[in-house]
Amino acid sequence: MKALVLTEYNQFDLQDIPKPTIRPNEVLVRVQAVGICGSDVHGMDGSSGRRIPPIVMGHEASGIIAEVGAEVRDWATGDRVTFDSTVYALDDWYSRRGQYNLSDGREVVGVSTPDFKRQGAFAEYVSVPQHILYAIPDNVSFTQAALVEPVAVALHALSLTPIQVNDSAVVVGAGMIGLFVIQALKLAGCSTIIAIDLDNDRLALAQTLGATHIINAGAPDRQSGDVVKQVQALTHGRGADVSFEVVGAGPTVKTAIDCVRKGATVTLVGNLAPTVEIPLQAVVTRQLRLQGSCAINGEYEAALALISSGRINVEAILSAEVPLDEGADWFKRLYAKEKGLIKVVLKP
Repeated sequence: MKALVLTEYNQFDLQDIPKPTIRPNEVLVRVQAVGICGSDVHGMDGSSGRRIPPIVMGHEASGIIAEVGAEVRDWATGDRVTFDSTVYALDDWYSRRGQYNLSDGREVVGVSTPDFKRQGAFAEYVSVPQHILYAIPDNVSFTQAALVEPVAVALHALSLTPIQVNDSAVVVGAGMIGLFVIQALKLAGCSTIIAIDLDNDRLALAQTLGATHIINAGAPDRQSGDVVKQVQALTHGRGADVSFEVVGAGPTVKTAIDCVRKGATVTLVGNLAPTVEIPLQAVVTRQLRLQGSCAINGEYEAALALISSGRINVEAILSAEVPLDEGADWFKRLYAKEKGLIKVVLKP
């Protein structure tokens, strides 16, 4: 089968490799659409340490079941499916507690680390266990279904965050996940949703998708502290009730902390920098709650339903649909942060 292989850092090659073999509890999926995730783009240069070559990346995917293992039940060849990005053991201690995203020994499709390597979906076929499969509703396209994973990531972040109707929220980072967080906050009943980014085009899209206010933190006339003052002016002088950091860098984490009121919750979704500094005394004396949000924990069905009903718009962030053999070029364009590019979906 054809596969886009990261053969060495910053080097992709379209190769013919053996089709995956499946275990008794697995299915073979013929991939119809697969999104390039920001973590793939950051992983291609080795900076994240989670894409050790050679590896077939790709975990945001959809397709058609081509083969089922001997122990597979309730799934058949021809079924339209998508799947969770996390592969976990059902009998793990965390899985039994309803926290499979934290399970010991969990693996991620299309990721390789010193601890594990699992080939992904930038290929004609991918093998996955049956318990991470989800059926695609009839009115949801394969491309839409390939974007379910980032929607579910956003929904998981909200599920961890204490939000009440009419709350105010700040979202730092108007990339793909941030834009889905904004849409979910609107559905959750937040009255004030403030998007903060450096890109005016992304901020305009954020406003279209539900942000009530937008702030460009990098505007030439912006002074240090202006962003915080502007947020306070929009939130009765207190700061937001909750904030979401969806970048994963020191300055944006500080912004997410600075923009909330006393007693607020800051949910950290971005996962770019291994370590960041935090204003410890501000966190302690203002009694803030900082929490991480890891991947997905059962939000796939909700994400599919919201896309199917039109309450979450995934097409708005779609920049291009291109053949798999053009993938290397599109990776370069995304890595170079080409203006206007958010999500690229490859079609094997």
